[in-house]
Amino acid sequence: MPEYFVKNIGPDPTIEKNSTLEVLDRIRYSIPIGKPRIYYGELTKTNVITSTAEKDRELDYPSGEANSYNTYDGSGGIVIGKGWQRWIFAKYLNNWRMLLTDEFTPETKVLYRRNINARVRAIAPFLRYDNDPYLVVANPNFGNQNITETNPNYLYWMIDAYTTTNHYPYSDPENNEFNYIRNSVKVVIDAYNGSVKFYVADPKDPIIRTWKKVFPDMFTPIAEMPKSIRTHIRYPLDLFQVQSEVLATYHMDDPRVFYNREDLWRVPIEIYGSQQQNVEPYYLITKLPEETLEEFILLLPYTPASRNNLIAWLAARSDGENYGKLLLYQFPKERLIYGPEQIEALINQDPEISQQISLWNREGSKAIQGNLLVIPINKSLLYVEPIYLEAEQNSLPTLARVIISYENRIVMKSTLDEALREVFQVN
Repeated sequence: MPEYFVKNIGPDPTIEKNSTLEVLDRIRYSIPIGKPRIYYGELTKTNVITSTAEKDRELDYPSGEANSYNTYDGSGGIVIGKGWQRWIFAKYLNNWRMLLTDEFTPETKVLYRRNINARVRAIAPFLRYDNDPYLVVANPNFGNQNITETNPNYLYWMIDAYTTTNHYPYSDPENNEFNYIRNSVKVVIDAYNGSVKFYVADPKDPIIRTWKKVFPDMFTPIAEMPKSIRTHIRYPLDLFQVQSEVLATYHMDDPRVFYNREDLWRVPIEIYGSQQQNVEPYYLITKLPEETLEEFILLLPYTPASRNNLIAWLAARSDGENYGKLLLYQFPKERLIYGPEQIEALINQDPEISQQISLWNREGSKAIQGNLLVIPINKSLLYVEPIYLEAEQNSLPTLARVIISYENRIVMKSTLDEALREVFQVN
């Protein structure tokens, strides 16, 4: 089962706030969060009315035989007020009960547009947004240092935003939607208060420079982003997918080869569960060839259009000064490097692995082959695939085995550590 860095609802009553050793021990195994309640998120599609009468307090979390309650004290939302203001809110929200209730107080507020995707699109509809917002923990006042129970982190959503146009000259369109795209803006949303900030990540982009002139108070230079939040910036997935699709054709720089489409690439196929699907880009922490330290990258392998062997991989870097750089690693065409489809075939025809999967797939349970990861290690490749076991009823998938392939050796063990020791023959 997963090991959580943030877990258990509510504060731990066994830890005394004045005990420094207990606080440090808790921080070592967890991440202290000052405002763990998410009022603005991906699944929050309803409006919320807060700070109402005492009898209508917000359920916070179950605690023993009773419940713990909370009253929202954030800066988000708008005070409903009385008279014509309440009429306006009732009409806008189509909630006429607001006119008749006696549960409102002078501090009662309404929190609406709590869905972060709808929120940013309502504020800046002229930008295109990434489909994968991600949640981070950060302390905007003290960076990533001196984090304690009395000086905790807070939750923020980060969304990559793009400037696009379909009027860029001499450029092929992407799905007939645009032929120019830049990741010019990073959006940060406070998960508790709902405040939204747009940071300009690419000040050289002419489109965002124009929008900044139109809305001078809306955009902030990325240099003013708190350091603890800025360390969580990652290369955006949607932009990488667009670039990788274009690269599959435009890596050919010889006009004759390009015209005849002699060296087209494609995204390889993997088995997920029992279905085939295209390999999707995935994030890794690994050490790139000829680098000295591990770093956070986004990676996608390629195979030739008409064959299954691996021909190249593309990595997007996210750390420090290397942020935004793309690294293309091409394999010699005279060498056979197994691609994901060939590795999947070797896994499924291995007698031991095939027999074990067949046993799991008997009535009442099924084995699920997870995503196959191709991981660069120096100038070699490591292939890793998890196997999950899932019951047909009351499903709760668990990690059953880990398969590793390295230099024509395939092993399957109960844990990743055991598999690595076996494949590298380490005692």
